[in-house]
Amino acid sequence: MTTTEIGRLGENLAAKYLKRKGFKILEKNNRQSHNEIDIIAADKEYILFVEVKTRTTNQELTLPYGSPASAVTKEKQRRTVRAAQSYLLGGKAKGRQPRMDVIEVYLEKETGALLKIHHIIDAFGVR
Repeated sequence: MTTTEIGRLGENLAAKYLKRKGFKILEKNNRQSHNEIDIIAADKEYILFVEVKTRTTNQELTLPYGSPASAVTKEKQRRTVRAAQSYLLGGKAKGRQPRMDVIEVYLEKETGALLKIHHIIDAFGVR
């Protein structure tokens, strides 16, 4: 699998995970100016702006490059917050509290099978 395919698979698995948790997927790969939000989801209380990071690994979850969330740099956080602010200016929050989450998706290196999903709630929120 290419890195693009791995990323797309991770985003689809993260969206399914959020649906199982009771969230409605509002948008995927939303572009606001030069910034992208992987998933925008909502429930009655929150509107989530989710950055999805996917890594392939072995069964022991050995990661030679660190955790997926460690790839969400301060600059990526700033760009995501700006994109979320732009999205919210459109009045789409409907009274929901905005939240910035990161979802880490771990896939088995050889098969691409899902090993684990780790949801980091309010990972870099601005409250």
